[in-house]
Amino acid sequence: MADFDAIYEEDQLEEHYEDQTVAPVAEPIIIRGAGNMTVFGLSNRFNPEFPSGLVSRVAREEFKATIVRINGISKKTLPVNVKWLFCGCICCCCTLGCSLWPVICLSKRTQITLDKLLEWENSHLYHKLGLHWRLHKQQCDSNSMMEYVILIEFIPKTPIDRPD
Repeated sequence: MADFDAIYEEDQLEEHYEDQTVAPVAEPIIIRGAGNMTVFGLSNRFNPEFPSGLVSRVAREEFKATIVRINGISKKTLPVNVKWLFCGCICCCCTLGCSLWPVICLSKRTQITLDKLLEWENSHLYHKLGLHWRLHKQQCDSNSMMEYVILIEFIPKTPIDRPD
């Protein structure tokens, strides 16, 4: 007959994690766009509020400085994209849609600039702290449209090999 007072699952679970080379990782943190203007899913400003999941992992000042740099790039590039989008929409019928190519190229350039900034931030600071920031395209919660968000992923720490 089984002993109901004994807990076998925890012991098996601990042994299972000791055998693995990678410890379980927390869910990624999502920072959504908080601006009043969005072009092709890219917002002109991201939410600067410090997420609770980053407490004791990164300083508030470092987080804020990164968000300020991201928002600075968005603030410079997206108003130009909106002007080109407006002009492209006006001329769209005459050009059979070709007038939208400049805004598509400018939007792609903004994404590449943000990706380069995040890679620089990752290599100089966040990878040392066990974090990886990236621009990620995902579906909006309220509708079927796509939006770009900043995804902060936790890099799993590999255990140090101990001699037995």
